[in-house]
Amino acid sequence: QVQLVESGGGSVQSGGSLRLSCVTSEYYPSYCMGWFRQAPGKEREGVAQIDSEGKLAYADTVKGRFTISQDIGKNTLYLEMNDLKPEDTAMYYCAASKWLLPERIVLISSILFDSWGQGTQVTVSS
Repeated sequence: QVQLVESGGGSVQSGGSLRLSCVTSEYYPSYCMGWFRQAPGKEREGVAQIDSEGKLAYADTVKGRFTISQDIGKNTLYLEMNDLKPEDTAMYYCAASKWLLPERIVLISSILFDSWGQGTQVTVSS
């Protein structure tokens, strides 16, 4: 497993922006890094994922608003979130997997991720 530490959460108004960061202790030789979120009373859901081959996947609810990226030299994963909506309010988690995204690009299940950060809270008010 790798150690992951998220930061960058906060409270913003609807339409605002935030950038989340996740520092990883190391990378798997072949990997997928992802952002998940969980709102109170709801199941955890995948938001965005990036793998070591450069493939990207997004949830339909965030396409066009969120961008996942990474700076391998800084061991850091990012999630740029724009045009935030109250329904984006959740605890956001960074996770690492030894699996790659499939060629038919879709988000992969959280059960395939074996390392998780502690989470960072994002709250969007209307």
